[in-house]
Amino acid sequence: MAAAAALWRLSGPSARPLAAACSSAAGGAPLTLRRQSGGVRNIILNNPGKRNALSLSMLQALKEDLLHDVKSKELRVIVISAEGPVFCSGHDLKELSTQDDVKHHTQVFEVCAEVMTLIQRLPVPVIAKVNGLATAAGCQLVASCDIAVASEKSRFATPGVNIGLFCSTPAVALGRSLPRKVALEMLFTGEPLSAHEALMHGLVSRVVPEDKLEEETMRISHKICESSKSVLALGKATFYRQMAQDLDTAYKITSQVMVDNLTLRDGQEGIEAFIQKRKPVWSHAQDKK
Repeated sequence: MAAAAALWRLSGPSARPLAAACSSAAGGAPLTLRRQSGGVRNIILNNPGKRNALSLSMLQALKEDLLHDVKSKELRVIVISAEGPVFCSGHDLKELSTQDDVKHHTQVFEVCAEVMTLIQRLPVPVIAKVNGLATAAGCQLVASCDIAVASEKSRFATPGVNIGLFCSTPAVALGRSLPRKVALEMLFTGEPLSAHEALMHGLVSRVVPEDKLEEETMRISHKICESSKSVLALGKATFYRQMAQDLDTAYKITSQVMVDNLTLRDGQEGIEAFIQKRKPVWSHAQDKK
């Protein structure tokens, strides 16, 4: 719990106390830590001894942290980070080694898929703050987030092919974040991308020196907090919906959403504030004016 104590000291008295999932790592430490302040929820993968592997318990804890009070107006953005030198090493291979436990294997991959798709369905932006190695399902987690900020030392890989387990589920997220040939080279060879290669190909949004990672992540988070939660929720949901459509259908969907956006209380507030040359006062509600 030393990490929890340190985070509480850093967050100060105005921040909400840390919450921890029920599942524990070795030594009784919680698998994830959650704290929230100023609209920003920080979820920390907290099992560095096992390279923050996405065991079934870790996935369940992460899902719980993502969904906690998600409709609150106080929640505006979620940041996922990790303790230790490895952001996330992927699935816990010990959970996948029992050949006859098909039911457990199925549950692991089903819950993992639920978490990855949940990230894009949440009504708030989710940012991956990466400071180290992200492999296999850990790389999938980064690719599934809306925004990813990485330190210069970070690396990204899908090395499952090297141990006879092709990264088929990580390929879903990678194939939607990277050019096809780049994704397939990662999947076929298992070789890592550097942070700057990941930036060049679109796996991450920004790369910064390690000592600037927290500052840059919070700068983006606080900028997001300046906008209306209801408008962002509508925009995020529409973005992912239209990406799956052909061009004509995408424009039909988004044209109607623009009209719907104008009916929101915050949609009209923003326009009125711009005309009146004042700062908008957001309600963050889905109410129509």
